Amino acid sequence: MATEQTLDQRYQEIRSKYRDYTELALLNSDHDFVKAGLIWGEDQGNQTPSVLLIALEPGHWDYSREDKLDQLAYELLASVSGDWPVFAHLQDDKNTRCYSLFGVDGSDGTHSVDEVPSIELIRNYEKLEKDPTFRWSMRIYTRLMHRFDAFHEQVFQTVKDRVNDKNDIIEEVAKLLFLETFRVHHGIELSFTDHEGKTQRFREVFDHHYVAKHGAKAVEQIKAAFEAFKAHEDYVVVSDDGTRNAIFPSDSHLRLTQPENYRTLLEAMQDLGPVTDNQGRMIAGKEVGTLADVAGDLLGRVFDVFLRANFESKGGLGVYLTPNPVKQAMLEIAIHDIQQDNAAMERLTSGAFRFCDPTCGSFGFGSVALSHIENVVDHLGGMSDAQKKALKQTLRDTAFTGADTAPRMVMLARVNMALQGAPKAKIFYTDNSLTTKAFKPNSFDLICTNPPFGTPKFTSDKKGKESKERYEAQMEQVLGGFRPTEKVVDEYVAYYDYLKMKWEDTGDLYLDEDGAPKWPGYRTDLRNVSTGKKAVYNLFPTTSGLALGSKPDGKSNWKPVGATIDPAVLFIDRCLQLLRPGGRLLIVLPDGVLCNSGDRYVREYIMGSKDEKTGQFVGGKAIVKAVLSLPANTFKLSGTGAKTSVLYLQKRHASKEHPEQFLPEPQGDVFMAVAETLGYVVKNNIEDYSTGVPNDLDKIVGAYKRGE
Repeated sequence: MATEQTLDQRYQEIRSKYRDYTELALLNSDHDFVKAGLIWGEDQGNQTPSVLLIALEPGHWDYSREDKLDQLAYELLASVSGDWPVFAHLQDDKNTRCYSLFGVDGSDGTHSVDEVPSIELIRNYEKLEKDPTFRWSMRIYTRLMHRFDAFHEQVFQTVKDRVNDKNDIIEEVAKLLFLETFRVHHGIELSFTDHEGKTQRFREVFDHHYVAKHGAKAVEQIKAAFEAFKAHEDYVVVSDDGTRNAIFPSDSHLRLTQPENYRTLLEAMQDLGPVTDNQGRMIAGKEVGTLADVAGDLLGRVFDVFLRANFESKGGLGVYLTPNPVKQAMLEIAIHDIQQDNAAMERLTSGAFRFCDPTCGSFGFGSVALSHIENVVDHLGGMSDAQKKALKQTLRDTAFTGADTAPRMVMLARVNMALQGAPKAKIFYTDNSLTTKAFKPNSFDLICTNPPFGTPKFTSDKKGKESKERYEAQMEQVLGGFRPTEKVVDEYVAYYDYLKMKWEDTGDLYLDEDGAPKWPGYRTDLRNVSTGKKAVYNLFPTTSGLALGSKPDGKSNWKPVGATIDPAVLFIDRCLQLLRPGGRLLIVLPDGVLCNSGDRYVREYIMGSKDEKTGQFVGGKAIVKAVLSLPANTFKLSGTGAKTSVLYLQKRHASKEHPEQFLPEPQGDVFMAVAETLGYVVKNNIEDYSTGVPNDLDKIVGAYKRGE
């Protein structure tokens, strides 16, 4: 019978796995269930970054959750001078896991990895940022998470207010965070007109001490300030079609009325104490810290953790928030390849690089992408620190675009990016990302998205039937190229006659002032090849065209499909249209699109059909780089057990002489992998990372990067 390991034995077992790391130092802990230490070594005469080893007693594996590990690591490292560790190895009696700490490898914060790098490789990883206040930021990050959670419960349980549900509370937090950015980024002279018509200095009113003293009067003044600033020019972004988008709509107002709720939340944001350097010394002029002093990526993590912990699933969380392990894996793979692509890096270093998520939710993909891209900039050679700082600001202002059909999510996305120094991120509301003219073809270098998929299910009662009719009518209008929702003829086809140089078959087609279709539908790559009266359409792929929403018959003649088409198919086509030639798409799709026989035409549309003589794929729009199969419970929070995969495509390059035509690039091998688990299980409508379930995507991403 095996004897149970002591904590010391467990620590020594971890230590034995890293013999090449010859130096070590034990760390003090206030917890009797923890034993921890730092190890490091020497490579080519240089000291390596250190690795944090943590042994846990049974029953404490919840510290494997990223936010709790950050807190524990901060406590253990509080007295450590010099650079902090870049990796950690955590182990209890049953589980073991490795981590990249604090986002130092360019990711969006602490996350699990497949292994700690060898002594020869670890120096190639980024050390902790040389931010003199990083440790202070880490402490504030932990404090903010606890305070926001406590406030959420306060409004929901004790000091109840004029909100309908937990999701409304999150929206109110976002509004007050928005106002806090005015307090920290604008001068003391910033003023507004209050509810009594009097001019007030904003900084004096938007203060937790002022609210504690003036109560209901202060609440009314803060509400007036929100009305004055909600459409402030600093937060208005202009989409590619020229549309101006404020962060809040005109009918958005502060709903909280209880002074105690305002006081509690403002104190959480504003009572941060003095800013200290990494040695614990107070920084002159920073006797009272603000959110502006906290590292931007940590603020983004606070927002994401707060959302995921408190946003009610029944209110739509699962639809909008892709699990963090999936986001991390998709962005790590994409950025790895972009760094090997000279053309893409030239665009990034010139500030012309653009990222998009056309179904963005709270813009989680964009938040992770921002962290990765800024890390790439930090490592650019031949640039001064001032030039890197300017480039990062240019990218924050111009590189990030997103859209969603849920106004609340657009607002949360805008606040999320504003907290990370990107208030000008072009995130906007749209009725339909498939048709909006705010997205232009051939515009983006990278798209990461989790679009809606599957046709909705409707009940058989009268209300369900009416909903089904509305959905199908809207889809028919889109597929028909913005025609009347009720069909006038059996078949709508709008196509551009490349010989006559004009649009044909425009009956009942909604046209703009120039006589062009307001939305030409999914048929711009279809041409009439018939010489007779009856039109016959064949596919002629172009870099800015579309064709899905139609499908070929047995004779390769393309015909329109009905409203039951999976919207995921349409989003593949749309995203490829929006990418620049050579751009990259990572998209979450239902497995049926990738393997059902009925969707074979979609796969051939993407990569072309195989020439039996040469073995090459001919006629496709993209090169398939990878397919990552995800577990069936990946989107359990959204109420679906649909099996999904990540499809990674690179849009084919275009001919310089004929920019609408694709070059005949070879397909190459496809990286394929299956993830059985993602590091968590879903319990009580939350993702529980404390159960010891491995994140298979760690090993998959590692294998992809190594070219295995």
